[in-house]
Amino acid sequence: MDESVAEAGKARLERSCGPEQDWVRLGTGADGIERMEAFFRGYAYDPHRHDTYAFGLTLSGVQSFDYRGARRDSLGGHAIILHPDEVHNGRSGIESGFRYRMLYVEPRLIRQAIGEGGRALPFVPTAVSQEPLLVEAIARALRDLDQPLDPLQADDLVERLAQALLALDLSAGGIRPARLDTAALERARDYLDAHATEAVDSSRLEALTGLDRFALARQFRTAFGTSPYNYLVMRRLDRARRMLAQGTSLADVAFTCGFADQSHLTRQFRRAYGVTPGRWRDLQRQIRA
Repeated sequence: MDESVAEAGKARLERSCGPEQDWVRLGTGADGIERMEAFFRGYAYDPHRHDTYAFGLTLSGVQSFDYRGARRDSLGGHAIILHPDEVHNGRSGIESGFRYRMLYVEPRLIRQAIGEGGRALPFVPTAVSQEPLLVEAIARALRDLDQPLDPLQADDLVERLAQALLALDLSAGGIRPARLDTAALERARDYLDAHATEAVDSSRLEALTGLDRFALARQFRTAFGTSPYNYLVMRRLDRARRMLAQGTSLADVAFTCGFADQSHLTRQFRRAYGVTPGRWRDLQRQIRA
């Protein structure tokens, strides 16, 4: 499981003042995407259905539900996938309760990410999964629940989820590799280099390259080994490191380099380099001392 999600999953369950009460917390989302986190000790919800894909990650406890005629149990670190219009309920499988995060994605986004007319939406028969590709895609999508989703980040998470669905749908045959439009990809990369500190909208890259945003994400990852969003973040971090080496304050670095705030900079920096920006700045000072 993603470490940042796992760490977040411990906080409220460590309270010592009696049993924890049920709660639901809504996170940030994007067009066609909703995110949430919740905790339940007993019966959670009656049979119902969504008109979206529902991707979940159980953080702790046992998450039990009835789905497609059978009982399902999801333990900490397991992924859940519920398909549109499928009836399900929810309850805790153990007395101490369960904590989980969910991501709701409109089917139109998955269809756009697949990028092939006439193909049925992918279907994964297993509602609870430990498949690394799916777990990683869902964990990435559910990171930093309170942090606004960058437009490129939203596209990236949908494209990763679509790839995971297709990989697990035996009838789909997977996403067939496309011929790379190298000139278009280089234009996209150059634009990201030049506008790294800005909020880059997917529509701008679509106009620049002539590729739809999901095709661009697939081809960009094939050509450069990472998604457009991750490439953008790394360029911001490159600039952040240079500014930190000059002794710039963390708040000024975060603002100048395009991060939402200082905590956003710290999370991204630590994921990329394994240390906080403050620690990295102190290490640079040791060299100069």
